[in-house]
Amino acid sequence: MSQVLPLLRHADVHERIADATATLAARLAATAVERDRQGGHAAAERELIRESGLLALTIPREFGGLGAGWTVFFDVLRQLAQVDSALAHLFGFHHLQLAGVLLYGTPVQQATLLRRTVDERLFWGNALNPLDKRTLAREVDGGFLLDGVKSFASGSVGSDQLTVSAWHEPTQTALIAAVPTRREGIAVQADWDAFGQRQTDSGNVAFHQVFIAHAEVLQAPGTAPTPRATLRSQVAQLVMANLYLGIGLGAFDEARRYTREQSRPWFAAGVAQAVDDLFVQHRYGELWLLLRPAVALADAAAQRLDEALRRGDALTAAQRGEVAIAVAEAKVLSHRAGLEVSSQLFELTGARATSGRLGLDRFWRNVRVHTLHDPIDYKLRDLGRWVLDGRVPEPTAYS
Repeated sequence: MSQVLPLLRHADVHERIADATATLAARLAATAVERDRQGGHAAAERELIRESGLLALTIPREFGGLGAGWTVFFDVLRQLAQVDSALAHLFGFHHLQLAGVLLYGTPVQQATLLRRTVDERLFWGNALNPLDKRTLAREVDGGFLLDGVKSFASGSVGSDQLTVSAWHEPTQTALIAAVPTRREGIAVQADWDAFGQRQTDSGNVAFHQVFIAHAEVLQAPGTAPTPRATLRSQVAQLVMANLYLGIGLGAFDEARRYTREQSRPWFAAGVAQAVDDLFVQHRYGELWLLLRPAVALADAAAQRLDEALRRGDALTAAQRGEVAIAVAEAKVLSHRAGLEVSSQLFELTGARATSGRLGLDRFWRNVRVHTLHDPIDYKLRDLGRWVLDGRVPEPTAYS
């Protein structure tokens, strides 16, 4: 059992969470550049996350967790993403799976899975890729058998527990379940080789005659999800928005530090220090104004999500749609801010800042890879349609 977790249960829980976050961020930052070069599985750093006690951040206190709201979670996620967006990704997707348990699971499933997560410090991974229908579920006595492959399975490598989706042909719908990663028939393949987000453990997961008991099924085939249950996609989208935003903020901080401490002014500026160059000041002002509204909308969307979750089963489709609009606004601005800041920073820091030892390119590579998760144009389409005729987005795994 973690030695940090009991401390986090004291009255001043928010201060303890802040301390744990700052400590974890500092420890991840110390090796982030070198690990980004190496890629692969960051087993030691995953243990740092486990030891921090923050894997229990969003688990309700009744199950032994810290009981933090999603506004607190997204703030923690953003801080971690500023220094190491790949490990922040693992942290974010762990909590996304817990959100699935809270939104889809029965009271018995929630109590069992969430208490085990706290007591055993379980690290969750994702094998719930709704667009990949290659894994099929066949009903058998007592449950289902799963066969097939899931791609883009973030956090699967080194995980203890997986959330899995499988296509059920008879109903033409998906089954969603929670299973131990080491169950017989499950093979996790560490084959993620993108040029960014290199340590997100996003391999393929193969299933061969994997038995899923009825008690492990969080959403049975043919089930029509409630508006509240469909909020899982909004948690997922805000995880991504805050990852992009964290990368943008981290890139801004690193660029500003470099400009202050190492940049040389352009000869035509007529100043002794780069920070006194009027054009440099102007450009930093522009970048700041990309980040500030993105932060404001991300925070507002998190608050809207928290409010919707507090409504419980009374949440209406219209209210759920309002959350989706707020999240889409945050996602678009975070997407743009992350890409622009991580790219433009080199125009402000100069040629020497492209040195491999600094690793400043990791911000752009990471955000460029992650922002390809789902097309931003469809978020803009949703927003434009809402502005023009008031229609809110239809619930999908991405909206």
